Amino acid sequence: MKLSYPMPLCVAPMMDWTDRHCRFFHRQLSRRTLLYTEMLTTGAVLHGDRDRLLGFEPAEHPVALQLGGSEPAALAEAARIGEAWGYDEINLNVGCPSDRVQSGRFGACLMAEPELVARLVAAMRGAVRIPVTVKSRIAIDDMEEWPTLERFVRLVSAEGCSRFIVHARKAWLQGLSPKENRDIPPLRYELVYRLKAEFPSLDISINGGIKTLEAAAEHLRHVDGVMIGRAAYENPYLLAEADARLFGATEAPRDRHDVVETMLPYMEARRSQGAPLNAITRHMLGLFQGLPGARSWRRHLSENIHKPGAGPEVVTAALALVPRVSAAKVAAAPVPPGEGHSCPRI
Repeated sequence: MKLSYPMPLCVAPMMDWTDRHCRFFHRQLSRRTLLYTEMLTTGAVLHGDRDRLLGFEPAEHPVALQLGGSEPAALAEAARIGEAWGYDEINLNVGCPSDRVQSGRFGACLMAEPELVARLVAAMRGAVRIPVTVKSRIAIDDMEEWPTLERFVRLVSAEGCSRFIVHARKAWLQGLSPKENRDIPPLRYELVYRLKAEFPSLDISINGGIKTLEAAAEHLRHVDGVMIGRAAYENPYLLAEADARLFGATEAPRDRHDVVETMLPYMEARRSQGAPLNAITRHMLGLFQGLPGARSWRRHLSENIHKPGAGPEVVTAALALVPRVSAAKVAAAPVPPGEGHSCPRI
């Protein structure tokens, strides 16, 4: 599938989670949702193992590369490399509040330097033909939210960035951890709606605290797109319903059992190349959330996937513990207490 905008739904870049195995799994659920890599620094792209860092399966398209950096020449070269590897979009991280990112002078701290971000975007756009986009917060620290966001988007869009993904929370660079920055600053969805109203020609996507497709559909009344993060881990099967509900697809969502069976050849192929099986299955633990057998699925994988010689047969055995459920029962299935699993850092 070719990348086209507006993009109603995308899955957030998540450090240590949205690797190639995660994206391949998510693509089995949704053919249309835009997927993102983990954030990669310019130093990693320029000097690291590119096959390990940038490699992906053709089936993952549309897929975007998120970069972190603050040097125009380095970002331009990293973007050029990303385009050569086949990515559909280059995204600049202006939203991560971690200390490590701040020490490198990139991420959310760049919201205080919109003129620099504009130069970074101009350098990347001059290096590639694919879209260059920006993911940001609404403001940082004591900066007033709307004036900060409006000025930031106005200056950066003047250099040709036409797509902004906005996490609708302020980031506090001192005093809050990255995890706290995901939950404590209040969500200000109305500011992202206002951004779209005042910049109608721009493609504006909203991020932060969006957990259901119903909520996504409500946001799409005001903005062009929605980015989800943790929800794709807590309940990845919502991606299977997204194509019909948000993209207008006519095909029915894929059966969960069929998704697992499609993953088996991929597991065998990646295992033969040295990838540990748990590196793939860890992304699949929440697939059956809310259904009978979900706990047995997770337990069997957790207890057996690390054993010497473990292969896809472990996944097949775990799948046998989960009964197939009709579509009607699936739609009505409640989520039992305690059935979730650990969520990623976003």
